[in-house]
Amino acid sequence: MPVSYLALARKWRPRCFEELVGQEHVVQALANALTRGQLHHAYLLTGTRGVGKTTIARILAKSLNCEQGVTARPCGTCQACLEIDGGRFVDLLELDAASNTGIDNMREILDNARYAPTAGRYKVYLIDEVHMLSKAAFNSMLKTLEEPPEHVKFVLATTDPQRIPVTVLSRCLQFSLKQLPAPLIRERLAFVLEAEGIAAQPGALALLARAAQGSMRDALSLLDQAIAYGGGKVEDTVTRAMLGAVDNEFVLRLLEAWAAGDAQTLLAEANALAERNLSFDSALQEMASRLQEIALAQVLPEALGELVPQREQILSLAGRLDAEEVQLAYQILTHARQELPLAPDEFAGFTMALLRLLAFRPETAAGTEPRPKPVAREPAVSAPSVSPKASAPPSGGFDGDWTRLARSLPVTGMAQQLALNSELKAWDERGFSLRIAAEQRHLADKAYQDKLGAALQQALGARIALSVEIAEEVADSAALRERRERAEQFARAKQDFETDPFVREVVERLGGQVRGESIRPLS
Repeated sequence: MPVSYLALARKWRPRCFEELVGQEHVVQALANALTRGQLHHAYLLTGTRGVGKTTIARILAKSLNCEQGVTARPCGTCQACLEIDGGRFVDLLELDAASNTGIDNMREILDNARYAPTAGRYKVYLIDEVHMLSKAAFNSMLKTLEEPPEHVKFVLATTDPQRIPVTVLSRCLQFSLKQLPAPLIRERLAFVLEAEGIAAQPGALALLARAAQGSMRDALSLLDQAIAYGGGKVEDTVTRAMLGAVDNEFVLRLLEAWAAGDAQTLLAEANALAERNLSFDSALQEMASRLQEIALAQVLPEALGELVPQREQILSLAGRLDAEEVQLAYQILTHARQELPLAPDEFAGFTMALLRLLAFRPETAAGTEPRPKPVAREPAVSAPSVSPKASAPPSGGFDGDWTRLARSLPVTGMAQQLALNSELKAWDERGFSLRIAAEQRHLADKAYQDKLGAALQQALGARIALSVEIAEEVADSAALRERRERAEQFARAKQDFETDPFVREVVERLGGQVRGESIRPLS
């Protein structure tokens, strides 16, 4: 004889308000109304799938029809409670509006509403996905909602309240159910597994909680699947494979390569992802999640928590990246997820997102460099770092000041950033030899070099040859010089502010404190 198995989502469906998690605002309001006897005739429950709309409706039906009386805590053992839990209570009428959209179905229901309950105290009409009803069906419902019989209660549930007519909304008491946060889902899954006597690894539960996207029902369904997939256990590697999820080490390798401006490694990791047949959408999602943790670590490191995977790497990246870089990268990745279905294929969409991360870094967009690493103090440079090979300059009167020339060239975009971030190695009547730091090697793309060469020819009025080599670092460039100028300007502004007589008086008399990082030059 086959063994009957009850899915976890059904077995662990809350039977009373106390067991319902994450919707305390709704539970409290309904419990107060039941306790005080202030019952509305129609309730509208809105929220995404699997957050508890139907469950709350059934618990409310038990609260209204429990043989112990109307209560916020139905006994769960009387005939009415047991029949409602078993889906057999004749006075709880459930209608799926997605498959019963017409006026005939609604008229039949409303005609029956006139008659007294058969077994309970109230007739409860639960209409799921109510937004799917036709306009005629809504109009038919209006009269009953305006003047409902005393023994009738309506509970309407929907994932799309915007499609419900205002005339219906105005006659209902509306409750908006929240998507459940991943930590809360993870705790519930751990509770269920402990009660079921099933071993589980914390990382696997975290994966399932995130994959559920705020739905407890989806989380329990995925947990069922993970148990079957893992042969009675819930393990990290097996669960990750089941979900097609991308592991944290892979994600952090991608972020490390991006932080270093290493296009070759980024594309190699993308190819590895394709070979392992993992989800590109999941990769984008996990990268965005890690960036959120990096941004949090930059503002409030203690809020990151000790249980975050690879916490030290997250903190390291937070220290090396500018906040603007992280915010822009997060935006690029979230947009890339939306655009993924529109790409020629998912691999193309994913690699374009990685290339976009390189192309739109704040330092290349604004002519600045990433947060500086500790280096020896550099002397001011007013001439090229390498002597020219010949005394005769190219036509056009180039005087050896590459920084000034780079800032004035008629070029935009990545070619402009190549000019601004390059150092002049040598020049003669035949052309220019530039070098760029290894961490910005993506700017040395041939297409960008060709555009820069064309701009040089236009500016100097002569045919110009251009070559660009990769160096470990550069000592002078327009971008570096601008950064030094800004640092000096900030230092002067800070000194002027702190030595201002009025500021000193405020500090001395009122015990004020100057926050140096908030000082900005006026120009």
